Amino acid sequence: MASSNISNDLIWQITRNQNSYLVNRNSGGGFQFSRDPLNLVNKHSYKAVGVQATENGVAVTTKKPSNPNQPGQNLVTVTYGPKTSTRKIYKGVADRTAKNNYRADLREEAVARVSAVRRSQLPKKDTPAKKARGSKANKAEESE
Repeated sequence: MASSNISNDLIWQITRNQNSYLVNRNSGGGFQFSRDPLNLVNKHSYKAVGVQATENGVAVTTKKPSNPNQPGQNLVTVTYGPKTSTRKIYKGVADRTAKNNYRADLREEAVARVSAVRRSQLPKKDTPAKKARGSKANKAEESE
């Protein structure tokens, strides 16, 4: 952030309405959304961690708490390939968010986001052929 003698909460309160990722929606009660790639739940709030889909895999991006004044060196990205089991990815994401002193409060949201990304990468099933019902089924049965 800016300086060690200013709290992060104060900086957030001052700059929250001048954010380039901010998306205001007047419909539905005036919600504020975020397009920030590090924002996990896409709500304009102080919490953030990133889970993005890669080519049939998942990339988890987090910030290093040790480099707040060096934004170029502040991000850490861990990529899980398409062959990695889903449980292993869940465990890795949970460990990166909760156990490594990052953000334990975001563990459930991070695992849910990874689950949604993995579900979206599954191959689409063909729709089954429609079965005849009622009188059409009886006619088809008689013709056989």
